[in-house]
Amino acid sequence: MTRSPGTIDAALENAAVSLAGNPRYDVGASLRRLAAAASRTSPPATSHLADATRAGNQLSTVCRWAINAPDAAGHLGRLAEVPAPGTPAEFDVEGAGVFGCLLFLTGHPDSAQFWWQLSAGAGNRIAAYCLHLRHLALGELREAAHWRHEVSGAGADGGIDEVLLDCLGTVASYVRKNGSVGSTPPTGLLEMEVGRLGDEAGLVRRPDHRLVERLREFAAR
Repeated sequence: MTRSPGTIDAALENAAVSLAGNPRYDVGASLRRLAAAASRTSPPATSHLADATRAGNQLSTVCRWAINAPDAAGHLGRLAEVPAPGTPAEFDVEGAGVFGCLLFLTGHPDSAQFWWQLSAGAGNRIAAYCLHLRHLALGELREAAHWRHEVSGAGADGGIDEVLLDCLGTVASYVRKNGSVGSTPPTGLLEMEVGRLGDEAGLVRRPDHRLVERLREFAAR
């Protein structure tokens, strides 16, 4: 698909190409440029209610990015694998994060939070960022601060710079307002497949291969 050079998708795609071709590519500078462009059309929120609303919108956008990613169905497929008797169960950390995002977008926030916590506890920073935004949207500032620290805190890989986190939030707000081919919401068919996995309490059990195929079809549309 050909994109206009002035779109957010073109900017993100160019950044990805540059990163792949040049390991010294400055990702931080690229995100800051995107954030500067986005901030010209997205004035900062000034109240707690506005902050919560913005966090919820950003979370929806980040979740859409996750389920639209080319490898999303692959990760979900590994999470859906049923181990042979007597063998340990496999746990795909990224798959749990993707599943949480899909659950959130299809109206199952409690189940989403469960899978995000599993994923974030195993070191997935995207899942931790989703938890940060979720708690921020609910006005649960202490919990939100905890998960933001999990994203930005110094770990084995040094964490993610606070400025880059702010840039990511600004870009997500821009995409939420202006759209992006990489942030398509789930289809009604995907919603039905997720609903099929719900129990009487409304919680969603482990994904199966039928859901994985629907997500693969969604990504290939």
